[in-house]
Amino acid sequence: MDPIEALRRIAFLLEWRDASPYRVRAFHTAADAVRALPAGPVDEARARTLRGVGPVTAEVIAQASAGAVPAYLARLEEESGPAARAGWDLVTASRGDCHLHSDWSDGGSPIEVMAEAAGALGHRWAVLTDHSPRLTVAHGLGPDRLRLQLAAVAAVNARPGLRLLTGIECDILEDGSLDQEEELLDGLDVVVASVHSKLRSDPGPMTARMVAAVRDPHVDVLGHCTGRIITGRGRPQSRFDAREVFTACAESGTAVEINCRPERRDPPDDLLALAAEAGCLFAVDTDAHAPEQLRWQSTGYARAAKAGLGPDRLVTTWPLARLLEWTDHR
Repeated sequence: MDPIEALRRIAFLLEWRDASPYRVRAFHTAADAVRALPAGPVDEARARTLRGVGPVTAEVIAQASAGAVPAYLARLEEESGPAARAGWDLVTASRGDCHLHSDWSDGGSPIEVMAEAAGALGHRWAVLTDHSPRLTVAHGLGPDRLRLQLAAVAAVNARPGLRLLTGIECDILEDGSLDQEEELLDGLDVVVASVHSKLRSDPGPMTARMVAAVRDPHVDVLGHCTGRIITGRGRPQSRFDAREVFTACAESGTAVEINCRPERRDPPDDLLALAAEAGCLFAVDTDAHAPEQLRWQSTGYARAAKAGLGPDRLVTTWPLARLLEWTDHR
């Protein structure tokens, strides 16, 4: 067994069991560090020389590099059962991520760094979705800057490796229209539409706003639908008729995002179940603003598995050709 896979699988199983994020992060950190090792067996002492590798992760590395299933992994798999294995199958089926940010808006890393990090995780494609102009606090991209970014994405794609798709996280304005020129939206590969303002509107106007957006043929993914924040001071979820919104998504072929950010985990479990019942497609997205945040995707796949979703309903498991056929058709 490959040590990186073993460490990632352990991190996933810990997430599945709602372990501390710090424990989960330790295994992801070790998986990143293992890339510095040569192929072949590695003893625990050598593994311990890697930054961020402790006694437990060193033992996993040593056992996996020798071709064995690490004892720690075997125990977690036995305790977690077949449902967790189905969740891991979704993780390994992942092909891309529809929602990530760069330092062109409120991300912290250049476009090429985010693309390289996504490729290192095994993604075949990823979508750059920096913010639209109305979100000035996030340094959103007006039409001129977005055109410049399209050229920057083309330069990244001139190199071999992951295909970086053009996109945007577009604000849904109060009347349900989109915060970008229609001509530009026509030319993007993927459009994620999200509500970022007046999140405490009454349910009626918020429902109408969201339904109008998800029925817009430019919109491929409804981003973090409730807008909630569940850490720190928090923020309550928006009030809207979820059944009406998800029915509109299902009828329009617009995917509902399973946002993997720890402070969001949006939609909440009850609304995720409602969207699944409505027949929606889903995009398991990290909403990453830094390279290490791309690891969060496995959390979303765990939630998808618990909701009974298979790869056919998850656009982030689709090959590039199928994804683009879907967005072009819409």
